[in-house]
Amino acid sequence: MQDKILGFLIKSKDYVSGQEISNQLGVSRQAVWKAINTLKEKGYEIESVTKKGYRLTSLPTYINEASLKANLKTSIIGKELIVLDSVTSTNDYLKELGSKGCANGTVVTAREQVAGKGRLGRSWKAAKDSCIMFSLLLRPSMAPSEVAAITPLAGLAVCKAIREFTGLDCMIKWPNDIIVGKKKLVGILTEMSAEFDAVEYTITGIGINIEQTAFPEEISHKATSLLLETGRHIDKNKFLACVLLSLENEFIKNNLELSNTALSEYTELCATVGRSVTFNRGTHKISGMAVGVAKSGELKIMLSDGTICNVNSGEVTVQGIY
Repeated sequence: MQDKILGFLIKSKDYVSGQEISNQLGVSRQAVWKAINTLKEKGYEIESVTKKGYRLTSLPTYINEASLKANLKTSIIGKELIVLDSVTSTNDYLKELGSKGCANGTVVTAREQVAGKGRLGRSWKAAKDSCIMFSLLLRPSMAPSEVAAITPLAGLAVCKAIREFTGLDCMIKWPNDIIVGKKKLVGILTEMSAEFDAVEYTITGIGINIEQTAFPEEISHKATSLLLETGRHIDKNKFLACVLLSLENEFIKNNLELSNTALSEYTELCATVGRSVTFNRGTHKISGMAVGVAKSGELKIMLSDGTICNVNSGEVTVQGIY
């Protein structure tokens, strides 16, 4: 019932009487009053005026479906939107939906994630409302070998959205982190379900540090948040809507490929390029200079003998950046 009442208030630009709401829903005025109070407790600012009724004046800034939908300007991404209070992992939740045939562009987000994961199987947890965590499902018509561009395109889109929304001079640390200075702000992980030579769906999970002012000791030297970098609290729904629009724009205009334009923009924003890097090749550690990004999304590294090798997996350590 709360959702239906909220829907009435959002659609109305003026006051809605309690009697009108109770008539529409077939419930008592007392039930309407209780539901309105519950919405207020959840952060919805609702004016109550005798003989006029109720009027919604402000939506909560924590992630919620009503606020997010009110700000969303996409046509595909987020058209099917699921907002959860708490979840083990948005990627895992969306995998289950993906296996059941959910629509292309489905987005799952949550205020809290208790068993998330990052690259190389690392765990990733965050306190409630401290981060923006979401996963996006795509159903591209392509072979598994062709999905490699999704992660760098997502990185480019998120980096551009943060720059636009906050003014921060953030950069991309290849392949899938967004950094400010030398500290990590965003992590991106793409997973895939495929049969034979066709992709069934891809899921890209993105975590953005928003409200944290402190981090666990083991990552405190290499993690940051928008609050720490800007000194400001942001409306998470407006920001997430901006990120989703940026993702849709990059995916559509580049046709899920690293086009020449996307590759040029990615390389310009890539903090890894031009730095000394070390990477694992089998049991050996090899060092060189990152000189660019290939069309396939691989990092191009010049070795000491002048040869160029492409790195597409494993851990890469960048001199001066965690």
